[in-house]
Amino acid sequence: MKTFVIYDITEDRLRNKVFQTCKDYGLTHIQYSAFFGELNHNRREELYRRLKRTVGKKEGKIVIVPVCDKDLRLLLEICVPEGEPLMPADKPAGYIIR
Repeated sequence: MKTFVIYDITEDRLRNKVFQTCKDYGLTHIQYSAFFGELNHNRREELYRRLKRTVGKKEGKIVIVPVCDKDLRLLLEICVPEGEPLMPADKPAGYIIR
């Protein structure tokens, strides 16, 4: 299932660890503090536990959001040429403004 990981962490070192953990799980960096990619239920739970251990008692917030294909087709995205869109332009789902 497609998954968004969004975080708000002020401490640079901790934020870098969260960033690297998301990369380790094959997620794509889509915004400063957001990742997106395919994770099954087990990998999502594993990522949750790993991030929870990483953050520990330090200040921060991480949200892991699974999104089904049906809902993902409703995605609306404004993508100026800087990055790749989440949904390919040839897909009929949502609106991609370039």
